[in-house]
Amino acid sequence: MNSSDPQRDEVAGVEASEIDALAARVMGPVVTSGDERYDAERAGYQTTRSHRPDIVVGATGPADVRAAVAFASDHGLPVAVQGTGHQLSAVASEGGVLINTSRMTGVRVNAEAGTAWLAAGTRWDQVIHEAAPAGLAPLSGSLPTLGAVSYTLGGGLGLLSRRYGYAADHVRSLDVVTADGQLRHVTEDSDPDLFWALRGGRDNFGVVTGMEIDLMPITTLYGGGLFFPGESAAEVFETYLQWTATVPDEMSSSVALISFPNVPALPEPLRGRHVVHLRIAYAADTLGASERLVAPLRALHPMIDTLREMSYPESVTIYNDPVAPGTFEAGTAMMGELDAIAVRAILDLAGPHVPVPHIVELRHLGGRLAHPPAVGNAVGNRDARFLFNVASRLERADITDVRPAHKKMFEAIAPWSTGGRFLNFMNGESDSEQVRSAYDPKDYQRLTELKAVYDPANTFRSNHNIPPAVS
Repeated sequence: MNSSDPQRDEVAGVEASEIDALAARVMGPVVTSGDERYDAERAGYQTTRSHRPDIVVGATGPADVRAAVAFASDHGLPVAVQGTGHQLSAVASEGGVLINTSRMTGVRVNAEAGTAWLAAGTRWDQVIHEAAPAGLAPLSGSLPTLGAVSYTLGGGLGLLSRRYGYAADHVRSLDVVTADGQLRHVTEDSDPDLFWALRGGRDNFGVVTGMEIDLMPITTLYGGGLFFPGESAAEVFETYLQWTATVPDEMSSSVALISFPNVPALPEPLRGRHVVHLRIAYAADTLGASERLVAPLRALHPMIDTLREMSYPESVTIYNDPVAPGTFEAGTAMMGELDAIAVRAILDLAGPHVPVPHIVELRHLGGRLAHPPAVGNAVGNRDARFLFNVASRLERADITDVRPAHKKMFEAIAPWSTGGRFLNFMNGESDSEQVRSAYDPKDYQRLTELKAVYDPANTFRSNHNIPPAVS
């Protein structure tokens, strides 16, 4: 044991000397709850739920991950993975081993091949920065500080998705530590089943330490936001739904009703108000049709209009998602075709008259998202037309009020829901049926069968868990 390390207590039936032996094999920190570094090592973007592991391994590279997984497997402990930026492993875990991959960063762009390799803890802003000089862009999310690997393995729905599909559809290879502690380089040719399962099955099948992805020849897009007063929400939402039926695949967009707090950091027209925010990302080869395409939305007379041509690195301003960690409750549902009655069902429970402030969003799906990728993966619910999300900040409302309000909202939209969910937006307390709903039924069955092959003890279970099939 390093002389600077605190005295360790026995945890989970594991003797302190065994934890010290693990620490001797790992370059990064190995901490337990008595260590002053414990809270920082387990902290994530979502502060409502925090992992409370017995042991945290701050991995610096694949060798550290291998040591941590082997240790957990040898002692029958569950493994959770926490990456960078937005990521909490999906659900807050109690006990076991938490592997923090945030130190594992790095991007290598191959401009000639149009690809990038990135390490497990790399954020999208880092990939965007490295790809831009080559005239390329990743299939990144709306928030630049999202962890790229976890986002992609869960599907990955971003600013270019209607044109190119899910980010998971454009993975070339994965470096992953499986439950046996082995580091594998996984491709369609080397391990077709595992390659299929990881892209959509996320951390149920191992800890990904590196990933090779396609980059897209995008340098400029037309994007930004249109802001409308909340009083016009019904008209804006209904017009938006009609508009989405007419746009090309190059147009990705969403519409949200947001209850803004009354704080000086916000522009004056937004402070303390319910506002409709319509987000646009049009990424065609030529942008000449941009103004014509958005004309029906501008005809509704927005109070703020930020639409313009911008470089891809500037596209991080389109959503302006908060980057600071926070405490919130959220939920999601895949939707079919929507109409004015559906809009009314949503707005009746999300308008300025309701006691719990929400952010309610509809993201337009379809386009390339609706088609199977060239190399199949486990991402499900490709027939959905829209993604519905609701989030409530718990600094502004008590969770005992938020949860019933969310439940009521999902009951109200049930007639238009496909019954599916999108993994990356699922709430932290999801149960087995909710996890199952993220996949097509045959794919879920295949995932459980592959889980029985690659992780029969369900070591990777502190997540949106897919249990191994029972023989």
